[in-house]
This record gives sequence, structure tokens and C-alpha cells, in this order.
Amino acid sequence: MTNQRMVRQEHRSEVLAIASENLKLKNIKRLTANLAAALLVLFLISCEDDTPTVEDEFIGAVYAMNNGNGQDQNPTNSIVAYGRSEDGTLTNIGTFQTGGDGGDFDGGEGLDPLISAYALTKSADNRFVFAVNAGSNTITSFLVNDDYTLSLADQQNSGGTGPNSLAYHNGVLYVSNIDADGIFNGEPDQEGNIYGFQVADDGSLSPISSSVRNLGTRPSAVQFSPDGDWLVVASINSGSSALASGSEDELVVYQVNADGSLSNAPTAAATSTLRNNAEGRNLPSAIGFQIVGDNYVVVTEAREFRPDGTPPTFTGLQSGSISTWQILADGSLNAINMDVPSGNRATESGRTACWLDFNEDEDVFFVSNAIEAGLASFSFDAGQVQLLDELAAEGTGAGTTTDPAEAFGRTQGWIDLWISDDGRHLYQLYGLEGTIGVYGINGSSLSFIEEIKGDLPATNTQGIVAI
Repeated sequence: MTNQRMVRQEHRSEVLAIASENLKLKNIKRLTANLAAALLVLFLISCEDDTPTVEDEFIGAVYAMNNGNGQDQNPTNSIVAYGRSEDGTLTNIGTFQTGGDGGDFDGGEGLDPLISAYALTKSADNRFVFAVNAGSNTITSFLVNDDYTLSLADQQNSGGTGPNSLAYHNGVLYVSNIDADGIFNGEPDQEGNIYGFQVADDGSLSPISSSVRNLGTRPSAVQFSPDGDWLVVASINSGSSALASGSEDELVVYQVNADGSLSNAPTAAATSTLRNNAEGRNLPSAIGFQIVGDNYVVVTEAREFRPDGTPPTFTGLQSGSISTWQILADGSLNAINMDVPSGNRATESGRTACWLDFNEDEDVFFVSNAIEAGLASFSFDAGQVQLLDELAAEGTGAGTTTDPAEAFGRTQGWIDLWISDDGRHLYQLYGLEGTIGVYGINGSSLSFIEEIKGDLPATNTQGIVAI
């Protein structure tokens, strides 16, 4: 009996062992099947996630304004939006109507029709983009969406004729208008104004009571100081003998009050070059300027009006320049560098130094010359500037011709520019080709990346901004 019981027990143990092994195999098969199913789900999810979204594809955007393509008598204004990739290249993501009209307030050749900087601008936090509608005397605010498209938020009257420049700081927006009375007898005698708005979180614009300030000159650009305490206006016709005001103010400074309104009168006014100066220098036609660091004002100057204040001639253009001031605590302007050449004085190059932008560290800035179609680089240190390279980048310019028709027929007309927020890329608008040139920034040098064509009209474009 004992032997039989032992045999049965051994047999039972073998059966249990075999059953246990079978159970293990089933569990392993089940586990393997479950694992395979899970891996399949993960694979399918990963395939779906591999489809690029706008957020994955673009790290920012560039916006350029057609300003109504006025040379073809089609005044409807719009903005072309581009997604900005990591390498700086651009992809068209749509065109957005401003609801207003563009305009041409220059000589009709289609280059720099508003003679201004910041016809298109943005908020520092990239929530808003603002545009002028020079042909309908309005301004437009846009909300920037997550995919970098634009949604029109509001449109308001600009408070004058020919709005051409915008400045925004901390919920306050100011626009400059080319002329206050709407009577145009050409650039020499135009006297404009500025007008302020409060900007709500939804982008709506509310005029600031009693914010209009009349100017004795034609404004070209308006900017807030970095601390928001001051608003500076630059003009292109300071010293013109045709001005009823007799003004020689290249720059005027207003104090900004807590409610966004301005001091009743400028706290300071200045120019780098007075009428009938001993050096025989043409008067400064300031267009682009920036205020950086400890309220240093850096101004580009195309030398157009003749020393006696009479209107410019193409053959009488002189080499352009950079001048710098600092806004002091009392709102006065302290002159630092005056009339620093942007080209070669002997050959009168760099004649149309008109727009600028600083690198991320604010120790280098680049200046575009419209007629020469080139970018010059400058060093910057506490208001002191020095020309580093007259042609850090070069396109097709007018050459040495003194014939305006030939010059405008040849040059690409490099006008507005903007450096991306990360400081890595510069975007240059070609005003007589409807092109955007893309350049990589390495210190004070530039490297060509690409040109974007076909989205903008060949003439009359004005305004570019990058985020």
C-alpha cells in the first residue's frame, strides 16, 4: 500500500508540475499578447503624434504689410503672415485684411511710400500686432493666435491724415500722422501730429482724451523709451525752409503720464545739424530710430534737405549718418555722437540710411540703405557708435548713377527690417521687389539664408515685424 501511495503521489506531483508549466505558458502567451497589443496602440499613437502641428513646425512668425499696393490703384490693405522655422526660413500661413486702405505719400516711385518706420509693430509679449491704414486714416489692432494667424480686434480713426508709424508700451498705443490739416503740397511743408489710445486685453482701442499733440514737422517714426516714461517722435523735414512753423526739431520728447496722456509740451527737442551749418551738410531726414538700454536714442539720418533748407534733389543727396542722444531724468536730451557716417563721405555712399534694428545684446545694430540695397553694421556702447562694415549684406543697388529714373529702376530698395525675438535672424523688406530677404546673425556678421517672393506687391509695401 505504501509503495502504491508513493507512486500515486509522485504521479500527482508530475501532473501538478505539468499543469503549472502549462499555466505559466498560458500566462506568458497572454502577457505577450497583451504586450503586443499595448505596443501596437503606442505605435499608432506615436504615428498620430508624428504629424507636425503648427506649434511643432514654427517657433515664431513674420508679418509684412502690402500698404494697399497703391501703385496699381488697389488701396485695400492687408498683412501677409509667415510661420518662422528654427532655421529662420519662412512659410506663408495666410493673408489678413486690415479693414482699411493703404496709401502713397511719397513721390510715386513705389519705394517707402509712407517715409516711415514702424508702420507695422507689435507688443513686447507678442499678443498684439498693430497696423496703419494710411489711405483711410485709420489704425487696426490684431490678436496673434497660437498658430500665428491674426484675428482683427479693432479699427479706429488715427486723428490725422496719413498715419505712418506706431509705438506700443504697456497697454498704450500712439500713432503719428503725416499731416494734421489734410492739405498736401508735398513733403517739405507737411506738419503732422500724434494721437494716443488705450489697448484693452481683447485688443480693442479707446482714444485717450486730449492726447493729440500737433508737431511742427512731418513725423517719420514714434517710439516709447524702454521704461515707458518718454515718447519720442522723429521727423524727416526738420529745418525745411517751407515749414510754416520754422521748426528745426529732428527729435521731440514728451513725458508719458500714468493714464497714457502726454505732457502738454515737449520736454526736449534736438537736431544733429542746424540749417546753414558751416560744414555744408545736408539736413538730417530721420526715419528709423530706436531707444535702447539706459534711454539711448539711436537715429538713422538720410541727408536729403539741402543746408539752406530747400527741397532735396537726387543728385544732391549726401552720405547718410547715425546720431545718438540720451534721455536724462528730467526729459532733456544729451547729445553723444552726431553725424557718424554710414558710408564713405568721399564717394557719398550710404546715402539713404533709413532703418535700423539691434541685436539681442544691444551691442550691435544693422542699418538698411534703400538706394544702395545693403545693410551696414555698427557697434554700440553707451551711446557711442562705430561703423563696422558698410556692406554686411548687399543686394542689387542703384550703383553710382545720379539719374533717379535709372536708380529706382535698378535698385531692390531695401527698406524696413526687423530682427526676430531670439536675435538669430534678420528679415529685410525689399521695397521695389516685393521680397523678404532672410539673414542669419552671427555677432556683427550676416549670412544669407533665403529670399521669399510672390506674396507681396512689387511696390508700395511698407512695414515688417518678426516674433
